[in-house]
Amino acid sequence: MSPARRNGEREQLDLFRALPGDLAPRDAQDLMAYPFFSLAKSKRLTPIDFKAGMIVIRVEAVPEHGMATIWDADVLIWAASQIVEARDLGLRPSRLMAATPYEILSFIGRGVSVRDYDRLKAALDRLQSTTVATSIRQPTERRMHRFSWINEWKERADAHGRPLGLELIVPDWFYAAVLDDALVLTIDRAYFRLTGGLERWLYRLVRKHGGRQPSGWSFDIAYLHAKSGSLSPLKHFAYDLREIVRQQTLPGYRLTIEQPPDAPERLAFAPIDPTALASPRKRTASRAGDKL
Repeated sequence: MSPARRNGEREQLDLFRALPGDLAPRDAQDLMAYPFFSLAKSKRLTPIDFKAGMIVIRVEAVPEHGMATIWDADVLIWAASQIVEARDLGLRPSRLMAATPYEILSFIGRGVSVRDYDRLKAALDRLQSTTVATSIRQPTERRMHRFSWINEWKERADAHGRPLGLELIVPDWFYAAVLDDALVLTIDRAYFRLTGGLERWLYRLVRKHGGRQPSGWSFDIAYLHAKSGSLSPLKHFAYDLREIVRQQTLPGYRLTIEQPPDAPERLAFAPIDPTALASPRKRTASRAGDKL
């Protein structure tokens, strides 16, 4: 995107200042259901290519920064939570958002040292440089929406050079999904304490498909492997899944491995306590943005 176009976009957007307080974490269901992020902490340059029915996704990285990771996606969870909160309070959100690094890092359960600030800036660089092309929410699979997770971001300072925080612009594809009630879910704040890329991805998938259905859901493990976008071989992927099942680390869900007769292994999951899936709200008793 050219500098002139970026400046024009900024001029057309109202600046939204991040809301304070203990907001419930919200996640966009499209990001929970499909492979959009690297699950590895090491730099990934291999593209993600995924196709299922009419859904097509291609995610590409640049050598300088590598692909945006599932830990980087915490910034998008913060952004989604801010947008939904503002809308539900009758305020006017915007794709142009301003916050301090402290506000973002505190929300996503990170430290607030200089090293943590530098890691946040590296995450923003990966989100900005990673490109996505997808047919999701397009009329046909041949029509692709292309974007980066962040159109641009910058550090702000006053006239004396003192830092004032960050500004970032989220893409229209993401913003439109977050403003749609049916495309946002509340997630457990314990998600931010999950340390493994696979278990983070799995929690989001389980939360999306398991919901509050007492009977839960299940997936063929080979299909899960394809859906994750992981570079790990299927054999290693299946082993790591079994370890997650053994440790039961996903908040709010019970996982089991099923071996149907004459059929591939499946991962099954069901909510432990459906009433505990949504974070308690402190401002209002009911939120339009919280979906079951």
